[in-house]
Parts: sequence; structure tokens; C-alpha cells
Amino acid sequence: MLGAILLALLGGAVVYSLLAIVAACRYLSVRRPAVPGVERISILKPLAGADLGLESNLRTFFEQDYPAFELLFAVREESDPAVSVVERLCREYSDVPARLMVTGEPPYPNAKAFSLSRMLQAAANDLVVMSDSDTRVTPDLLRTVSAEFVDKRLGIATCPYRAVPSPGVWSRLEATGMNTDFMAGILVARMIEGMRFAVGPTTVARRSVLEAIGGFERMKDYLAEDFVMGKFAAEAGYGVILSSYVIEHHIGASTLAENIAHRLRWARSSRRSRPSGYVGQLFTMPLPLAVLACALVPGLWPASLLAVVMRGIAAYVVSARVLRAGLNWLLLPIEDLLGFVFWIAGFFGNTVVWRGRKYRLYADGRFELLSR
Repeated sequence: MLGAILLALLGGAVVYSLLAIVAACRYLSVRRPAVPGVERISILKPLAGADLGLESNLRTFFEQDYPAFELLFAVREESDPAVSVVERLCREYSDVPARLMVTGEPPYPNAKAFSLSRMLQAAANDLVVMSDSDTRVTPDLLRTVSAEFVDKRLGIATCPYRAVPSPGVWSRLEATGMNTDFMAGILVARMIEGMRFAVGPTTVARRSVLEAIGGFERMKDYLAEDFVMGKFAAEAGYGVILSSYVIEHHIGASTLAENIAHRLRWARSSRRSRPSGYVGQLFTMPLPLAVLACALVPGLWPASLLAVVMRGIAAYVVSARVLRAGLNWLLLPIEDLLGFVFWIAGFFGNTVVWRGRKYRLYADGRFELLSR
């Protein structure tokens, strides 16, 4: 009985790896739009502190090769270290329309949603790019996404991202997981059910669509506001896509404790955003399943070996081909085992720590502040 269960799990892992390879190839087969976009665009950048590489990250948005765009930045208070960085860049790129807003303390749990709401109110254009402070892009970002939005049926586009680690083992391990497991899951979901959610540090949307689904006021109590943004838009009948543009997501250096807190937040949030999908993540973990199978039923080693080989092929295709990111083969098995540990941990506990504040998570994905 145990052998049959383990064999079924290994078989499921092999099938999932095959799905990830096919999904990656299907994504790569989609050509970028040839029709240039002409819409004016507003870029919304919520900021909190001077992250590592912040100036270099923000500079890439000032240097967009696009005829008509504006930049809006938001911080909670004037003493935020990001203020001086933004002011310096605004002086350097004085020909780019840019504005810095001080929002004050958010009146609800999701501070990012509050900042985005304030910036959206001040934005001059219908097409908006919402992007985190730790993202870096090339000058053709706006040209690419504006061309995608030539399709008037499109409401939300979410950009896949290539994780770029800082020096340090924890950052490198996390980037390995993002560039293989996380992106593979998105591609498989896209192939099977279509994009019915949004993810990642950069999302593009029409203001009219955001307003139609209730605006950020509707998302204010959700930890994963990007996820529900795409979910609400899809449910309302608007088109949601995985953009053809891949951004860079720069991961800051972190201690072991900080990395654990971040991974737990991610796991617990994912479990509440997509409960059935979270359980199904077990099939995305061939190596831990193979180790368990060989330890309990040694005769399953051929199936275990096949599962691990397929995992390696899928990881390479997603990381190297889709994201154009290097893959550290030594870190991959370590990350796979760590990912399994944090996946189990995600089933327990209902609190998370986010930017030094503690929150309680609820079953529907909403959260509330417990302490500052």
C-alpha cells in the first residue's frame, strides 16, 4: 500500500514536470505584439525605505524609450530614506514628468494598496504600470506592454520575473526557487486554466478596469493584493495575461531569520490564496518525494530517478529558456528540500511578519495588523 502511494506521487511529479516543460514551450511560442502602442502611461512606484540598489532600480524607469509617460512615487512619511533618492533622480531626469507623494499612515492593513490607491487618484492616464521598488527593467518595458494593450479586451497583464540574488546563500537559494518552482507553477496554471490571477512585482492594468472591480478599496484587506486584482478582473470578464516582458526582481541580502519569516509569509499567503493549488504543490517536489520513496521502499529507485531527472529538465527549461536566468545546479537540490520543509510549515500558523509588522491571516486571504 505504501509503495503504491509513493509510486503514485512520483508519477504525479513526473507528469507535473512534463506539464511545466510543455507550458514553458507554449509561452515561448507566443510572439510579442508587432503593433506599437501609443497610449500614455502612468508608472506607480510604492516605496518604503532605501532597498539595496534602489537608485539603480528606479533609474531604469526614468530611462524608458517611450514618448509619453509619467512617474509617481509614494512614501508614508517625508523622513523615508527613499525620498532623497527620488528627489535626486527627478533633478537628473528633469524632462521626465515625475511626482513624489507622502501618503501618511495607511488606514487599513495593506499599506501597498493604500499607496497605489493614492497614486492612482493622481495619475493622469488610463494605462498604469504598478511596480515594486526592487524591480529593474530595460528601456523597452513600456513599448512592450503598451503593444499588448492594443487589445482593448485586455484588462490586466502580469509580468513574469527573473529573480536576481544578492551575495549570500539565503538570497541565492530563494532566487533558485523563484526561477524554477514559482515560475513553473504560473506557467502550468496559465496553460490549464488560463490567467485568472496576477502575480509578481510588476502588473499593468487599465484604470477603468481597476475601478470596475472595486478599486484598491476592495483589495485593502488582502495580503496578496496582486493575486486578487487579477482574480477579480477575470471573474468580471476582463482579459488577464502573462506578459511577454520579463522583469528583473532583485532580492536583497537577508539573514537566516529574515529569510525564514519571508518564506513563511509567502507559504501561508499562498495557502490562503489558492488552497487546492497549495496542496497540489506536493507534485512540484520530486526530489523530496524521491528521497522519501528510496528510504521507505528502495525498489522504487527507478521511478525516483526518473522524477528527479524530469525535475532537472523542467527547472532548466523554465529558468534558462523562459526567464533567461542562470541555474545553480548545486543549490537546486538544497532549495528543493528547503521548499518541502516550508511547504509543510505553511499548513501551520496564521501570522506573518511583513516589513517589521505582525499580521494575522484569515482563511479567505484577508489579514489584519496585530502589532507595529
